[in-house]
Amino acid sequence: MAPMPVLTHDEAQTRAQLLDVRRYSVELDLTTGETFESRTVIGFTARAAGDTFVELKPATLRSATLDGRHLDPERLDGNRLPLTGLTEGEHELRIDATMHYSRTGEGMHRFTDPADGETYVYTQLFLDDVQRVFAAFDQPDLKAVFALTVTAPDGWTVLANGVTTHHGDGRWTAAPTPRIPTYLVAVAAGPWHSVRTEHRGLPFGIHCRRSLARHLDEDADEILDITRQCYDRYHEKFEEPYPFDSYDQAFVPEFNAGAMENPGLVTFRDEFVYRSAVTDTERQTRAMVIAHEMAHMWFGDLVTLRWWDDIWLNESFAEYMGYQTLTEATRFTDTWTDFGIGRKSWGYDADQRPSTHPVAPDPDKVPDTASALLNFDGISYAKGASALRQLVAWLGEKDFLAGINTHFARHRFGNATLADFLDSLAEATDRDVHTWAAAWLRTTGVDTLTPRITAEAGTWRLDIDRDGSRPHRIAVGTYDRDPVDGRALVLRERFEVDVPQGPGGTVRTGRRPDLVVLNDGDLGYAKIRLDAQSAEPALRGLSGIPDPLTRAVVWNSLRDSVRDGGLEPAAYLETARAHLPHEHDLAVVQGVLTFARTQIADRYLTPGDRPAALALLTDLTRDLIRRTEDGSHPGLRLTAVRHFIDAAAHPNGLHDWLADGSVPGGPGLDAELRWRVLGRLAALGATGDAEIAAELDRDPSATGQEGAARCRAALPTPEAKAAAWSRLFETDDLSNYLFAATAQGFWQPEQAELVRTYVPRFYPAAVALADRRGPAIAEAAGRHAFPLHAVDAETLRLGEECLRDSEMIPLMRRKLVDQLDDLRRALRVRGA
Repeated sequence: MAPMPVLTHDEAQTRAQLLDVRRYSVELDLTTGETFESRTVIGFTARAAGDTFVELKPATLRSATLDGRHLDPERLDGNRLPLTGLTEGEHELRIDATMHYSRTGEGMHRFTDPADGETYVYTQLFLDDVQRVFAAFDQPDLKAVFALTVTAPDGWTVLANGVTTHHGDGRWTAAPTPRIPTYLVAVAAGPWHSVRTEHRGLPFGIHCRRSLARHLDEDADEILDITRQCYDRYHEKFEEPYPFDSYDQAFVPEFNAGAMENPGLVTFRDEFVYRSAVTDTERQTRAMVIAHEMAHMWFGDLVTLRWWDDIWLNESFAEYMGYQTLTEATRFTDTWTDFGIGRKSWGYDADQRPSTHPVAPDPDKVPDTASALLNFDGISYAKGASALRQLVAWLGEKDFLAGINTHFARHRFGNATLADFLDSLAEATDRDVHTWAAAWLRTTGVDTLTPRITAEAGTWRLDIDRDGSRPHRIAVGTYDRDPVDGRALVLRERFEVDVPQGPGGTVRTGRRPDLVVLNDGDLGYAKIRLDAQSAEPALRGLSGIPDPLTRAVVWNSLRDSVRDGGLEPAAYLETARAHLPHEHDLAVVQGVLTFARTQIADRYLTPGDRPAALALLTDLTRDLIRRTEDGSHPGLRLTAVRHFIDAAAHPNGLHDWLADGSVPGGPGLDAELRWRVLGRLAALGATGDAEIAAELDRDPSATGQEGAARCRAALPTPEAKAAAWSRLFETDDLSNYLFAATAQGFWQPEQAELVRTYVPRFYPAAVALADRRGPAIAEAAGRHAFPLHAVDAETLRLGEECLRDSEMIPLMRRKLVDQLDDLRRALRVRGA
């Protein structure tokens, strides 16, 4: 079957010039079994006579009428129904269709909860999936009013962008929206458990499936407090009030993204309803996502991009505002440390791959919706947010917010471009924002900043070498050894510099500091090197640096040096072994341990060196577990336990934990930890089908089903691997989450010989799968089903051959390009 056409930028521009879309009236019937009914009436105006098309991906198109004139359903060409012979003036299009539910998180996703048999549906229409639910002119600059009617089974609640009303007999209506784009229309229906309140006269609600009700209730106060605090802070920052009639947050099953900013009905992955113990950093992450999505109500929903080249106007702003507002308005005051060590590397890594792109690419670099989907990555989020931190530091927050408020007032309920945004900023400042944008938003790659320090009598001079082209405004931190505690470092001073510097560098009085840290405070976006004299104090005294954000900057410098071949992977591990037992910041511990195991132990070291690395990590995490026996730091203890399990090379201790139901001294093994232990035992060949089945009886939830799938795929037998491979690449019946879980279990470094024959099979199987099942499963296959453990020249050769010789959907190509570049880097690190 030929792939359906994607919308091009040229087509979108032509259609936007022709049409003014006023209103959609959409009726959905969710009571008809394995499919649902969709009836749409679109009122629009043609500015001139002409031809166009409307998008729809139906199971069956029953009828279509334009101004009362019947259109032949057989004229539907893929996902396009031609509308020919339009006259200037008003028109009405009516579409009656039967639609498919989805199991991939695209369109109208349908999920039956294994815990209680209840069924839920919800929409995810981004980027161009509204046509899976109802007929639409599916592009972001044809905003319209949407009026929804939904017929649902008895006992269901229907949520939508506007306040919903139940009229009896399962019929619900939603209040018409203001003008919003098609991709932000939202419906979520099912027997939801809901907690409702009001804030400043606005209805607030949080919702989850019934089987998670107890867990949502336990955290409801925290979630709603964060929501209120962010809402209030945004109203202090923004002159434009919240533009919709309610604010619901629905935690939905098998959601592909972290969340989606549908106006009035934000949808979140329901892993954020915690059913097992979590760290405070994980609670902070949930709070950040709440803040991020609420920022979208202004950035993206009130003012919407005109075309997908400006997706950064949505995501970079929401990312920056989410972290900044959380820091200002909630108890989570150290969010930028988590961003620095846990999020920013996503941007750095993406920006060094062949697939890198500017934060704000030229429109001709985003020629269609398929290419647009590729740019939802670490550059649009983490790098873009970092660029905005630089912009705020350079402009000052007062001028930055003034420009933003001008932008909102000028384009409310409309569309805008980068040029529009820069014009709004320029009115608020004397600085040359257009030149700044050209340097920061239109370029690619990561600059590298390296200090050169010259000591003279009574003074020292700092010169900063820049490998790159962007201007930077950064802080420099200078530190001296504590004369009492030789491992500790004491801040001498922190001062700001502009890069490039003026002639003569920066001269400071006093002797040369023991440690000089560029980008102290992490306001910049650049790879940071240490000068030769600072390296020893940094490696010796890292945990003694007083500020966790500075420690994150130094850890990132070490991480980059490993990836670039300038620091031995073993030296990074030894530094972690020396300093993490003394580290108190959860984000730092989590970030360092994750890089140490998933990149250094599993990829950058040879198989022969891996056992020693795992032994070092288990010794390290065991020290952290001992250090927290007094219960003083449960989050740190939980983090250490998780990483001990993941690095364990022998099953004995894990068997004891599982049998006892607890780690000695705590924590008790809740569902998450039990599945984690069982997954590691499966990889080690120390458990089997019977134990997995027994655990699934104990935890028959959706998460339990995923845990069982992951464990079964990890079993080191030919039969288990053959069955898992078939489920992944041959049957096409796994949901998006069960696919990811099975893929996560399949490849294990300990089982390299067992799965060797599957490595060459991966490439053609993944390409064919992506063609059949589309972008969401292609993303999961490229991320979770790639043989990461196979760091060898043959895996690289096969991948390059696949890219050269195979036709594939753009998202699959992007995933393979990125994975193969990471594989080349791993080979270079091993060679270095």
